[in-house]
Amino acid sequence: MTEIVITGLGATTPLGGDLASTWAGMLAGRSGVSLITEEWAAELPARIAAKVAVDPSELIDRVKARRLDRSTQLALVAAQEAWRDAGFDWDAEEGVDVDPQTLLVSLASGIGGLHSLLNNWDNHRDKGYRRVSPFTIPMLMANAPASNVGIQIHAKAGVHTPVSACASSNEAISLGIDQLRLGRAEIAVVGGTESTIHPLPMAAFGQMQALSRRNDEPERASRPWDRDRDGFVMGEGAAVLVIETLEHALARGAKIYGTLAGSGISADSHDIVQPDPSGAGQAKAMQKALANAGLTAADIR
Repeated sequence: MTEIVITGLGATTPLGGDLASTWAGMLAGRSGVSLITEEWAAELPARIAAKVAVDPSELIDRVKARRLDRSTQLALVAAQEAWRDAGFDWDAEEGVDVDPQTLLVSLASGIGGLHSLLNNWDNHRDKGYRRVSPFTIPMLMANAPASNVGIQIHAKAGVHTPVSACASSNEAISLGIDQLRLGRAEIAVVGGTESTIHPLPMAAFGQMQALSRRNDEPERASRPWDRDRDGFVMGEGAAVLVIETLEHALARGAKIYGTLAGSGISADSHDIVQPDPSGAGQAKAMQKALANAGLTAADIR
């Protein structure tokens, strides 16, 4: 079986604007959750969220940023770091760094360009159709982040966007592994992005009783394994990997962070939002991942 390795890493998160600061924040046990200070949040039962530590507008040209949804901006920031970390020139001409026909993008988003959709709806309602941006559709599409990354690095082996709610990014990585093993590409940019801290989704998730209401202690709100957990926290950010076949990585002398041994995907088909309480779906996904990697549970330490 073709061995797949990780050769580039990038991130922009509530803990830091790049991978190093994010990792340092994790090791320090810092929380990226804080109180939402905008007026629109004042009436909401859940008024906390995890915004990125560095706004993407600080890193992307202002004119270009106006044509990109926030989720795409975040994806470009993380992808640029990962691409450069892998040893490539983010601004290289087509074919200079990598053969475009061997390069693939698999970058997920669970919701897509929500800010662009809702903001342009507000413009249409309040100011008329002429105030709707002509870039609205390319901005709001779920595959916009993947497409913009693909255009930037000239990826021509495929540009994909798995959409499966909270599992989207993991599916994007799994799809990348599969495509490399099938010989449809030799190198791929994989990962995910999301940015939906906005009045409507905050209200909608709140109405579902899905969000934590620890407004008085936001840094302690995200506690999924605690018996006193009371919901999740809305966040935003992007994380990207560059993955390659081992043969391709060795041929170009790339540094290798680790191996992606295998992946597994399952579906509960139980409820639209609640997981099967038996955990059977999670167990099946792990069993498939082990089998895909040629391992058994006894091999895991």
